[in-house]
Amino acid sequence: MIKASRHIYSVSEITQAIKGRLENIGEIWLEGEISNFKTATSGHFYFSLKDQNSLIMAAMFANANKGLKFKLEDGLKVICFGKVDVYGPRGQYQIIIERIEPKGVGAQQLVFEQLKKKLEAEGLFDLSHKKPLPQMPFTVGIVTSTRGAAVRDILQILKKGASCVDVVIRSVRVQGEQAAGEIVEAIEDLNNFGKLDLIIVSRGGGSTEDLWSFNEEKVARAIYNSGLPVISAVGHQINTTLADLVADVFVETPSAAAKIIVDQKNSLLAELADSKHQLNFSLSETIGELKNRLTGLTHMLKSPQDRLLEKQQQVDELFAGLNYNLRHSLEMAAERLNSLIQRLGALSPLSILSRGYSLSMLLPQEAIVKDISQIKPGDRLKTVLHQGFFISAVEEVFKHEREIDV
Repeated sequence: MIKASRHIYSVSEITQAIKGRLENIGEIWLEGEISNFKTATSGHFYFSLKDQNSLIMAAMFANANKGLKFKLEDGLKVICFGKVDVYGPRGQYQIIIERIEPKGVGAQQLVFEQLKKKLEAEGLFDLSHKKPLPQMPFTVGIVTSTRGAAVRDILQILKKGASCVDVVIRSVRVQGEQAAGEIVEAIEDLNNFGKLDLIIVSRGGGSTEDLWSFNEEKVARAIYNSGLPVISAVGHQINTTLADLVADVFVETPSAAAKIIVDQKNSLLAELADSKHQLNFSLSETIGELKNRLTGLTHMLKSPQDRLLEKQQQVDELFAGLNYNLRHSLEMAAERLNSLIQRLGALSPLSILSRGYSLSMLLPQEAIVKDISQIKPGDRLKTVLHQGFFISAVEEVFKHEREIDV
């Protein structure tokens, strides 16, 4: 009996055979959940795709993933396009992925990209339109659901790090058909409230479908038209929403939005502390300079004997000059005073009386008699002479001067 010849494969041969068989499958679409995601230094992505019962290794090389618009991470459900291959060194079959997208957002993604392109062309994303946040917001409006964790995270961080900030909450639905309209109305209401410094539009994490309200055109335009600065704090790690692109500032979590306000407060306090330090430094420098000048003056007061004698000589000269000027001034003043006394003496009634004149006054009023019509017979007169006076009675009055017999 002749035994049939047998073919013994090497490991490489059987691997190649299997590889050839698998390559016949061709390009396929594959759905699964990402696990064990890793990024190599080369830029290649390596991970597993699994469902409830099975797992397949996957690789997405750098040339295929460089234009990827979202972040791959464990737990993300995706739809991949590629071909099945065998990795020879380990004899391991895998899928080489050429394209990948989150499961269930294909149509939505197309709408998103088209709307994004439209709004970008209108300038809604321009940096020139971004409003700066206030240096210290003391009153903040929050557009969010009061049932979610987002508002609790914000309030907890503000209470701990910026308790001075007042909060106005405008509760809205953050997903579903009516959510976008409520968000728009809330933004407008907070703008009309008139007592706010900025607005936070926020919600917690969720799937792309859950976050879709923040991709609605009317929400984007409401944020763009807001007179108050808007922080978009929609919790996500995969895609950027249109609300993020339009907002003046956007962060990935509600907690990060609250932290911005805390950081603003801390920055302001640091600035005030720095100003205080600079003021103290300036005061210290000024005081030091004054002390140095005072020390210099003290040294001058403690100058050598010859400098002291020189100063004494200057004092003597000044004193002598002062005495001369003072005597001269007194002499001149005395001369002027004597002249005035002489002039006043010439005008004095006493001086006139000394030249033989007299002054008569009508009694009892002692009114000076200036005219003959002031007196009549029987009036008593007081006549003042140079050295005394006498009292007389009027016997007769003459209207015109005539010789009087005695």
